[in-house]
Amino acid sequence: MKNKKNTELAVCGLAAVKALGKEHPEKIKRFYYEEGRAGVFGDLCKYLAKNKIPYNKVEAEDLEKLCGSVHHQGVVAMIDESKPIEVTKAIVDSWILHKEKILLLDRIGNANNLGAIVRSAAFFGIHHIILPMHESQSMITTSSYRVAQGGMEYVTIYSLRSIIRFLQEIKGKITRVGTDVRSKMPVKDLSKVCNDKAILLILGNEEQGISSLVKENCDYLTVIPSAFMLQNPNEENWDIFPVESLNVAQAASVILYEMSKES
Repeated sequence: MKNKKNTELAVCGLAAVKALGKEHPEKIKRFYYEEGRAGVFGDLCKYLAKNKIPYNKVEAEDLEKLCGSVHHQGVVAMIDESKPIEVTKAIVDSWILHKEKILLLDRIGNANNLGAIVRSAAFFGIHHIILPMHESQSMITTSSYRVAQGGMEYVTIYSLRSIIRFLQEIKGKITRVGTDVRSKMPVKDLSKVCNDKAILLILGNEEQGISSLVKENCDYLTVIPSAFMLQNPNEENWDIFPVESLNVAQAASVILYEMSKES
């Protein structure tokens, strides 16, 4: 829950706050903890004291009010509102030069899914995640930080005004891979298209997937085949199988694993 008066964001959850304190303690404006967590955050409290940043021992109900959740796990750190970085030509040029792997989320729309995807991306060494500008502010929340389990400190979140324009501008420079349940290319064959370029993976929501215009601007489309697909490779009517696709966060883990094997 944001502290709207101070344009602050509450980061809660043991793993999330530990990673924040380890990697970016300078982001912390205020820190609150239950008595039982004092020993875990001793080094962070020393840093905060040295830099005259307030920290206080409080009760569980106070933490719940600060972060708007019962899932605070005994700690809350207040940071400035998190704002994605707008993608620029210089950023894209750097991605191309260093042959980076980038993740673009098309209409994911759910903060918990974002958090789970960030966690997987950090685990598999994917450091760049792009969100549509109109969605980015609503998705970087207290819950997405908590669900990411510290992953937010190891990725950079970017924003785009137009996904289609971006995909058109990087054509021929970055390999564009979309996801589509109708694709004939299983995710295990990603190695065949992960060439000597930077690669962009586009994920959509589980209801509609990526948009038709996004598909048209992809170099390749891939799918995680279900057991039904593997057993019925010539079947065109996937709707007869009740589970057509994975949750987008689950799908991200599988595809990012395949991408990481090509590092």
